[in-house]
Amino acid sequence: MKSIVLREIKSFFGSPIGYLVIAVFLIGNGLFLWVFEGEYNILNSGFADLSPFFTLAPWILIFLIPAVTMRSFSDEKKQGTLELLLTKPLSIWQIVNGKFLGSILLIIMAIIPTLIYVKVVSSLGTPEGNIDMGSTIGSYFGLLFLISAYSAIGIFTSTLSENQIVAFIVAVFLCFFFYFGFEKLATIVPDLRSFISAFGMQDHFKSMSRGVIDTRDVLYFASITLLFLSITVFNLKSVKLQ
Repeated sequence: MKSIVLREIKSFFGSPIGYLVIAVFLIGNGLFLWVFEGEYNILNSGFADLSPFFTLAPWILIFLIPAVTMRSFSDEKKQGTLELLLTKPLSIWQIVNGKFLGSILLIIMAIIPTLIYVKVVSSLGTPEGNIDMGSTIGSYFGLLFLISAYSAIGIFTSTLSENQIVAFIVAVFLCFFFYFGFEKLATIVPDLRSFISAFGMQDHFKSMSRGVIDTRDVLYFASITLLFLSITVFNLKSVKLQ
């Protein structure tokens, strides 16, 4: 599995994709948080906290993670190397997990530089250091779980077609639906709002952003990730049997 992970990382940085993803994430967040006027601008918010970043990041990742994962298996299909990959002395689960971990590591590389935001916002507080670290740490953990779920969805959609654009569009739709769709459905049925919202990622991400790592939130993200990885394995087994 290690060889698959290293192969994915090398392929990301052997082309402009890896650098582009990191640059778009950092520049996009930086512009909205520090330059552009609006609700996400930290300097104009009057509060020394990173909630604008944690509100904005999931939306940017809805597009960036599918851009990273869209080539995972669709490219193998297009080049005719999928069958060869499946004959390697690795289980299908190991192959899928290798692709999955490679994608996650790239996104984590994009997240790490944002830790400087914590230092900057802390220094802007009155008094200096007046920042809710519990909420900030919880939000970063929530972001990692969100990345995991998005990546699993993206890996799954890459098995549906050899066309990377199709894989990208389907992944964006599914990530958007799981993050925002259930919240929207909940407003249609007010009596079941809490029940329906619990099926969406946004509800669990917000819960973690309060600084409390609830077992229910962890199990939710773990279940979504495992579900889509399992479907991916099932799809690849179907290909192998053909």
